[in-house]
Amino acid sequence: MDSFNIPQYTPSPLEVKAEVLKEGSFSINRLEVSEVNWSGNKKTTEYNGHQSRNGNLHGEGYSVAMCMRAVAEPMLISHFREGIIEDVFRRYRMLIEDRMAKEKTEFINVTLSLTRNPA
Repeated sequence: MDSFNIPQYTPSPLEVKAEVLKEGSFSINRLEVSEVNWSGNKKTTEYNGHQSRNGNLHGEGYSVAMCMRAVAEPMLISHFREGIIEDVFRRYRMLIEDRMAKEKTEFINVTLSLTRNPA
């Protein structure tokens, strides 16, 4: 796994705005930022005698791990082999669950409404 890296950079809203203005093809009508907790709401439910948060019997990190799996799995399979995928994402889910237990975890969404500038 040391030979594989998926770099990720999440720009701030100000960086997004600066890039749109610098490029010049669009005007920004509206820029909104929303924070989405990784575990969704904090509702606890019960299913077949098992308590879970958000109705998820797999643990808090399951949804986040599966979201990342949807993006990374094809790249991982082409770089390594299909046989390691289950173990990789099981370990990743455990890392995410540990992080979620220790700190506030959230996705930051930047939404833009743009109008194309006249040519």
